[in-house]
Amino acid sequence: MGTFRLPDLGEGLAEAEILAWHVQPGDQVMVDQPMVSVETEKSVVEVPVPCTGTVTALHGAVGDIIATGAPLIDFDAGTVVGNMPAAVEDSVEPALEIEAAAARGNREARSRALPAARALARHLKLDLGAVQGAGAGGVITLDDVLAAAEIGAKSRNALDGERAPLGIPAGATLEPLRGPRRAMARSMTLSHAEVPLSNVCDDADIHAWRARGDYMLRLMRALIGAWRAEPALNAWYDPASDSRILLGHIDLAIAVDTPQGLLVPVVRNVQDMSAGRLRAAVAERKAAAHERTLAPEDFRGFTLMLSNFGTLAGRYGVPLVVPPAVAILGAGKVRDDAVAAGGAVVVHRRMPLSLSFDHRCITGGEACRFLAAVIADLEYPD
Repeated sequence: MGTFRLPDLGEGLAEAEILAWHVQPGDQVMVDQPMVSVETEKSVVEVPVPCTGTVTALHGAVGDIIATGAPLIDFDAGTVVGNMPAAVEDSVEPALEIEAAAARGNREARSRALPAARALARHLKLDLGAVQGAGAGGVITLDDVLAAAEIGAKSRNALDGERAPLGIPAGATLEPLRGPRRAMARSMTLSHAEVPLSNVCDDADIHAWRARGDYMLRLMRALIGAWRAEPALNAWYDPASDSRILLGHIDLAIAVDTPQGLLVPVVRNVQDMSAGRLRAAVAERKAAAHERTLAPEDFRGFTLMLSNFGTLAGRYGVPLVVPPAVAILGAGKVRDDAVAAGGAVVVHRRMPLSLSFDHRCITGGEACRFLAAVIADLEYPD
């Protein structure tokens, strides 16, 4: 008898939701045949059968959320093959499992702390290495952090306020957040808890453009120029060491609106790309986002963020910075404005811009110089 545990589907992913089982108890299965479809925060992943044998039990139903490392399926298995043998454990030798878990110790728990738990630990100046994760698969939760800080669950209620579950009015539908929306909720909670956000807005006069042009391409070019003029905003902030990491390349996260929710894939090394390559890379990322074919690594490691929300609506906004990045530029809807030029009132096309930044490590002067450089590039005729 063997138990297959949900493997690590991508660095930093603590859980996945079961979308569909392709096997059932009693099925005879072969290595690498489709076993289960799961949805992580950003993508749908097909997990294959890890061994030849008979399915004896499923540890979750469709819609259940399973923690990384938690039991997923049981087999009466033959020889385990494939690239995830560590996820299959011999359930008839629990003593060995306990010994292995003890040897792993806090190292695994630290790697599986939920983002909100990590943010709270930083706020409380608590070393996560001293926290034992009580969540499924050793995940460190908010309650684990609070308990380790000797605050406890009752103090958490005092901090957050007593919150009874909301009643569901007649005719309303309860819709649990899934996939990208669940990821968005966590990212925005982390941003709100950790980042002292500041924001500066202005407009770029693009009336001199010889053609309407590709707004996204011009924005990306302007960001690259602004980085060269003011490098401070292309950085990561590390609160643990109270330091910032200035980066020598731009991995740009671009916001993509999809029916499933907001996805923010990354275009790598944009500073080295020609206009044609940039256009193709953005088109590929947008298509993959809508088709849900992006891999977890396609969302990681961004150094700067861009939201062209003006393609939908809105003039100015306060886009939120997602750590460890320190800045995001938002572009609003381009429109004709009445402006003063040469002592007369004329109509010019202008692009509203909103720059949000992490004021822990970015000064107002740095942010303004960065935004001024963005505007200067956008105002070139071509």
